[in-house]
Amino acid sequence: MRLSTVILPVRPWRSGGRDEWLRAEQLGFHTAYTYDHLSWRTFRDGPWYGAVPTLTAAAAATERLRLGTLVTSPNFRHPVTLAKDLISLDDISGGRFTLGIGAGGTGFDATALGQEAWTPRERADRFAEFVPLLDRLLTEDSVTHEGDFYSADQARNIPGCVQRPRLPFAVAATGPRGLKLAARYGQAWVTTGDPKLFETGSPEQSLEAIRGQIDKLVKACADTGRDVSELDKVLLTGFTPDRGRPLESLDAFVDFAGRHFELGLTEIVIHAPIPDSDFAADQAVFERIATEALAQLGG
Repeated sequence: MRLSTVILPVRPWRSGGRDEWLRAEQLGFHTAYTYDHLSWRTFRDGPWYGAVPTLTAAAAATERLRLGTLVTSPNFRHPVTLAKDLISLDDISGGRFTLGIGAGGTGFDATALGQEAWTPRERADRFAEFVPLLDRLLTEDSVTHEGDFYSADQARNIPGCVQRPRLPFAVAATGPRGLKLAARYGQAWVTTGDPKLFETGSPEQSLEAIRGQIDKLVKACADTGRDVSELDKVLLTGFTPDRGRPLESLDAFVDFAGRHFELGLTEIVIHAPIPDSDFAADQAVFERIATEALAQLGG
């Protein structure tokens, strides 16, 4: 069982940002992730910094903490340029980087470059090309590829990743095509639960939905000849019907986490508190969860 956190890139590095990443390491979190967006939801009209520079600074400031994105998507990324950034991040961090990656959505990133928002089918088509090409770019010295959406012409990525054969992918997916990519290329699988249940569903319905997602992941792995136990199974919290209740107390979190670990999840990710936002929480409770919850869960 692992406990990780998400630090949204909303604080200037010299005015609290650096301290948050250092504190995450001190608290013993397994990984500290950040969102890879150009802006996001209610934070759109406030400060929001880039994921790659933030993670680079975090890599230089920390020593043991794993770092990652939850998640990067094709919405405004190209595999060739992204691969170069990822290899650099893996080097600077000393092999502590995990790439969370998903198909993207219809938020602000979907149209920020002036394009029309892609349909779900178009996002799935692009993701199906994006992930295999990125895998090649991170494992081969030179890559040439002519695809429907992405191309590479003798793209060089020497010396490659510190982690071999490449840094790990944590693939966010619930549909059949995304789960197939997770089974084929992922070292971890990520879910936020079933978004259809967020507004009107119950915690019990959410648990059953996640159980169903894991069953589909098992099948996807079997279809590709892979043992599902090879994949970590990650829940990014805050998007199930429980919302922020698991962070109201240590006991509430232990109950929430225990029910989800019983499903077969191996890592739970909680948001670092941000006052006056959807992620507002008591900092003292957050820190107690970080330092005491796993011991109570037997992890």
